[in-house]
Amino acid sequence: MGLFKKTKVNIDPDRLPNHVGIIMDGNGRWAQKRGLPRYAGHVAGAKVFKTIAYYARDIGIKNLTVYAFSTENWQRPQEEVSRIMKVLEEFIDDALNTFEKEKVRIRFLGDTSVFTGVLREKMDRIVAVTDHFPGLTLNIAMNYGGQHEIVHGVQKAMALAQKGELQPDELTPDAFGKMLYFDDCDAVDLIIRPSGELRLSNFLLWQSAYAEFWFSDILWPDFKPAHLDQAILEYQKRNRRFGGV
Repeated sequence: MGLFKKTKVNIDPDRLPNHVGIIMDGNGRWAQKRGLPRYAGHVAGAKVFKTIAYYARDIGIKNLTVYAFSTENWQRPQEEVSRIMKVLEEFIDDALNTFEKEKVRIRFLGDTSVFTGVLREKMDRIVAVTDHFPGLTLNIAMNYGGQHEIVHGVQKAMALAQKGELQPDELTPDAFGKMLYFDDCDAVDLIIRPSGELRLSNFLLWQSAYAEFWFSDILWPDFKPAHLDQAILEYQKRNRRFGGV
């Protein structure tokens, strides 16, 4: 049974975005505004993440991709990076129980080979445990960068071409899309970014070609289900022409 019965706003259930991407930004600034160490913001942000994931599932969102740690985030102070990894590990330990109970399918998007063996083992375990759940698919972008993903796809295409298994005229956008990290990762309909920043920051560059955007000054730890409602309502007001008239 879901945690949220229904929305309190007039969202059209027949016009929900199929795939929502969220750049979970503002954790560090949220903590600093309160005189707390930056990692406290990541702890608070992880709790909000879980709440929003359940809410998205309960209102009928089928695919949710969240930007948890980018390829550029390694440039942050080592102590903060270590704390983020600890938060992720604790999140997975908790998710093995809660997300299995709540029937949320979890996948990790990005190059996970750089993580410790213990962390990779936990990630593999939760992916396997939740893989058969039919409701919300939650993609957690870890050590992810949109440019890296596209280069990964190009390398895969070149390898196929060298083996004679791919001809130049066979490399269509649809075919290339299946060479990215997930061959079934649908185009993003709506990208949400809190914290006041107005950029993609290397997030889902290929998949967001025709995405709608919703920006807010809200810092991620203050993000509520009502804010997701606002983003979806705004999305439903827009006329998506995909280059047409």
